[in-house]
Amino acid sequence: TLIKLDPYINVDPGTMSPFQHGEVFVTDDGAETDLDLGHYERFIETRMRQANNFTTGRIYQSVLEKERRGDYLGKTVQVIPHVTNEIQEYIKRGAGIGTAEAVDVAIAEIGGTVGDIESLPFLEAVRQLSLKLGPNNTAFVHLTYLPWISTAGELKTKPTQHTVQKLREIGIQPDALLCRADRPIPEEEREKISLFTNVPAWGVISMPDVDTIYKVPRLLHEQGLDGLICDKLRLNTPPARLKRWDDLVYETSHPQGEVSIAMVGKYVDLADSYKSVNEALRHAGLRNHVHVNITYVDAEALTADDVDQLAQFDAVLVPGGFGKRGVEGMVLAAQYAREHRLPYLGICLGMQVATIEFARDVAGMKD
Repeated sequence: TLIKLDPYINVDPGTMSPFQHGEVFVTDDGAETDLDLGHYERFIETRMRQANNFTTGRIYQSVLEKERRGDYLGKTVQVIPHVTNEIQEYIKRGAGIGTAEAVDVAIAEIGGTVGDIESLPFLEAVRQLSLKLGPNNTAFVHLTYLPWISTAGELKTKPTQHTVQKLREIGIQPDALLCRADRPIPEEEREKISLFTNVPAWGVISMPDVDTIYKVPRLLHEQGLDGLICDKLRLNTPPARLKRWDDLVYETSHPQGEVSIAMVGKYVDLADSYKSVNEALRHAGLRNHVHVNITYVDAEALTADDVDQLAQFDAVLVPGGFGKRGVEGMVLAAQYAREHRLPYLGICLGMQVATIEFARDVAGMKD
């Protein structure tokens, strides 16, 4: 399974603006969680639950409730050991340790940036947890960034050197580095990173930009990341089966047609605000062998004078939202789609505005 640890103080992302943190992912047990859990479900077969995502806010809430109940027996409540112990308990809960649902491997992703004050308790907690579990029951993989300096024509490894240095200062030695860049990392740079970070060269993994996320599993496999981690954890596993991902990549690269969808929403300035809808459309396209072009239309800016811009699209989709802002633009989009027989899909608020439009313009009902 996978567990996402978020350093922000909100108890969960349910009340956060989509502009702040993208879309909320709702799990089967009703929890409002980080959108990364949606990515997790696309890549593994495990269904996510409330226990798969927790924040600094949830940790402190739990610690303070225990303190008020007297669970600490009058002790001074501190970040170490009380907060870090609580983080470890939440990680174990996410992995199902001590239950019939215990998993073989749990990947815990810590959000934020190494060196930020807010993520330090999480890093300290996983350091302590690795000490308790033993060297062959834990592995540390660090995602880092190599900027390309166009004026100098080179990739800079200094940010990677310094972020690993920060980790080593608090007692964490990465077993592998995932080096993000807009291009493949040359062998010479990988050796340099290895030398200055104390990570073996085969553990310095090049992660260049790719045109589809489904190329990532094979990219990592070809560089041996899966074998490295399995060796570290002493796992005997069969050969990797990547046909599923290869088939997805093929479908992405060889569409037999294309469709254009107008997404009329109020959070269009951040595409991640509608992440689940975007991915659902793309997956539907893959299933039907077509490439889906999504164009975002700002509902707040849509007026009767320019609503005919929707004529260029094959369908209109109006997603969910909160509040009155942009609703009239959505109503216009629903009216245009109905009158011009454009396929229309309304989700949540999008279905409500379609009902409002029909009541106004067909049933003659007043507001």
